[in-house]
Amino acid sequence: MRVLICGAGRVGHGIARRLAREKHDITIIDENPDLVDQVSTDLDVRGFTGHAAHPDVLKKAGAADCEMIIAVTHFDEINMVICQIAHTLFSVPYKIARVRDQSYIEPAWKNIFSREGLPIDMVISPEVEVGEAILQRFRTPGAIMSATFGNGKIRLLGLEIDDSNPLLDTAVDQLRGLFPDLSARIVGIGRGESVRAPRSTDVLKPGDRAYVAVLDEHADRLTSIFNRDTERTDHVVIVGGGNVGLYVASALEREGRHRIRLIENDADRANDVVSKVKRTIVIQGDGLNPDILSEAGAAKADFVIAITNDDKANLLISNLAKRAGAKRTLSLVNATELAGLARDLRVDAVLDPRALTVSQILLRMRRGRILGLQSIEDGKAEVAEGVTLESSSLIGKSLGYDDLPEGVTAAAVIRGKEVLIAGPDVTVRAEDHLIIFYQGELVRKVEKYFRVSPDFF
Repeated sequence: MRVLICGAGRVGHGIARRLAREKHDITIIDENPDLVDQVSTDLDVRGFTGHAAHPDVLKKAGAADCEMIIAVTHFDEINMVICQIAHTLFSVPYKIARVRDQSYIEPAWKNIFSREGLPIDMVISPEVEVGEAILQRFRTPGAIMSATFGNGKIRLLGLEIDDSNPLLDTAVDQLRGLFPDLSARIVGIGRGESVRAPRSTDVLKPGDRAYVAVLDEHADRLTSIFNRDTERTDHVVIVGGGNVGLYVASALEREGRHRIRLIENDADRANDVVSKVKRTIVIQGDGLNPDILSEAGAAKADFVIAITNDDKANLLISNLAKRAGAKRTLSLVNATELAGLARDLRVDAVLDPRALTVSQILLRMRRGRILGLQSIEDGKAEVAEGVTLESSSLIGKSLGYDDLPEGVTAAAVIRGKEVLIAGPDVTVRAEDHLIIFYQGELVRKVEKYFRVSPDFF
């Protein structure tokens, strides 16, 4: 697919890197020549320097021939104008815009992004996506990642395996026999730098990262089996009062049971946050200052979330909080090369906002009836929810570990109101919602499972 990306910042760079890896034809535009040079050199994609909302720049970059335009500059209004020009002058079929200001996406103004208004096919709101991802961590505090499928019926959890895990050296297909009342299945194993779909005799080793599909109401029991803390997260400290910090604080306030402290260094922004929250205590100061962290109660906090605009500061803040006594910490980290430092700094979990944005874009690029998508470990694997059509090669197949091609593991089937954890006793039917884990290089093969076969006609 020919894709034009407007904006070569962190988000644009991350999107370009992932799409280029999948062999899409990528062109990127930015006013900053250094950013354009960096992306085009690192990724071997075409780069143009200029203002992406100017028609002549879009024309030179090939807008008339592209199939998708992704506008992720730092300014919402520019992203909207880019999509409008792409539609009006170049008839670009699919247009995506990043919109950060929540006022644009309030339900009352839902008609803004329509053919009659601004012709934008998909609006990306990173703050909402990141905020929701953080809130999911509250519901499963022992997990290194969490995502939902099937309208929340199935949860995918990433869990680290330590030396005391009761499932060490146990074949993955024995989980059901050991815990017959637990509706869960190990669908992926991360070991070192790789992530793969297990076969029936594969076992978990210390240091592994297990990706487990579980019925949502069984998630707490699963984390307790994996020796992960499932205590309540009543005392929360948020460091960073930007849009994400405000979103998370407001959502936790609505739940009604959390004591929330929010630290924001910028005085004007701190005052703005004060005017928008009800029960959150806002502290103006530097989250890297141990005295400020102490004032917020980080030493006794159940969860400390570092979500400033500085990756390095987030990791250091989490480390300081952990050393002071915080039970769990989470850092927002854009740079993948820094995420690897989390373990050394005793940070419990990191969240990459680019990965969330890329997952949403990839969902729109996948062929076939794919309803949901989650990228795993920077694209080394994916989990997708798709609808199996009558012509699918999966129809009639059982879903045991060794029944599907190597590199693919079924997680669950949603059939009407029924939710079935995959296994050798479950077979695929037409119109099933199948949730499936697969290694990154198998994207095209998995797409075919959810497409109409030419032989069907």
